Amino acid sequence: MADAKRALPVRGYLLHITHYDPRWYEAKENEQPFDLDVGLAVVDAMAEAAMNLLVVDCADGVTYASHSELVRPYSVPMATFEALLARANERGIEVVPKLNFSQSGLHHHNDWFRPHNQLFDNDEYWRLAFEVIDELVEVASPPRFFHVGMDEDHWRSYDQYVAAIERLHAGLYDRGLRTVIWNDSACLWPQAAIHRDKSMVAEARTPRDVVQVLWDYSGANLEILGRIRNAGFEVWGAPGRTAGMVGAMREGVKAVGGTGLLLTQWIPCVEANRETLLAHVRTLGPLCAE
Repeated sequence: MADAKRALPVRGYLLHITHYDPRWYEAKENEQPFDLDVGLAVVDAMAEAAMNLLVVDCADGVTYASHSELVRPYSVPMATFEALLARANERGIEVVPKLNFSQSGLHHHNDWFRPHNQLFDNDEYWRLAFEVIDELVEVASPPRFFHVGMDEDHWRSYDQYVAAIERLHAGLYDRGLRTVIWNDSACLWPQAAIHRDKSMVAEARTPRDVVQVLWDYSGANLEILGRIRNAGFEVWGAPGRTAGMVGAMREGVKAVGGTGLLLTQWIPCVEANRETLLAHVRTLGPLCAE
C-alpha cells in the first residue's frame, strides 16, 4: 500500500479553451471565445493551491496554422494559448495539451475535427490528426504527456477502439510523449455499459505506459482503481466537484499506489464563469496536496 501521508505528485486541473459534449454541442452557435484573463487567473489560483499540472482542452478553440478549415467563430489565436502556456511555465505548472479522438454521434467528442472525423480511422484520418497534434506539441513543448480523450466512444468496435489507442500511443511515443486517456470503467449505470466494457478491454490490450484517468463522479471505487493499478498502469483519479468526493478519490488513489488527481469544471472559461472556476480551484485544489 502507498504511504497515505504523502502528497500525490500529480495535482492537475483541466481547463477548456473549448469542449464538445451534448450540452456544449447544442450551444456551439452562440459559444463565446475563451477569455485569456480568466484563464490566467485560474493558473494563478492553481499555483496558490499547490496544483502543478494544467491540462488544456484545445479542440477547435485555437486557430491552427496547419489546418485553417478547423477555425470556428469562437476560435482564438494560437498566441492566446501561448500566453496561457507562458503563465503556467512562470508558475512552475506543467502543461498537457488535450484533444479527444472518441467517436460518438451522441457525445460529439470528436466533432471538433470535422469534416475529418468522418474518415473514421483510415490512414488519412491519422495523418491529419497527427498534423494537429504536432502543431500543439511544437507550440506547447509538453515535457511528458498528451491527453487524447477516448471517453464515451459509441461508434468503434472493441478492436477498433483498442487499435485507435494503439495508433495514438505509437505516434506519441515516437514524439517522446506518454498517452493519457479517460477510463470509463466506473460508469456503472446501464446506458454506459458499452463505455465501461471498452475501457476494460483496452486495459487488457494496450501498452502499460498509457496513463489511465478514472473519472468517477459518484465517489471513489477502490476495486476499480486497484484493478487498473494492478494491471501495471499509472492511474489518476478524476473526482466529482465536492470536497468529499475529492477527498475520497485522493485517498483511494493513494491507497492503490496511484499518482494523481485531475479536477475540472465542465463549463466555458469566460468572464461569466470567473468566480465559479476560481472558487473551484481555491476550494478543492488544496485538497489534492493533502
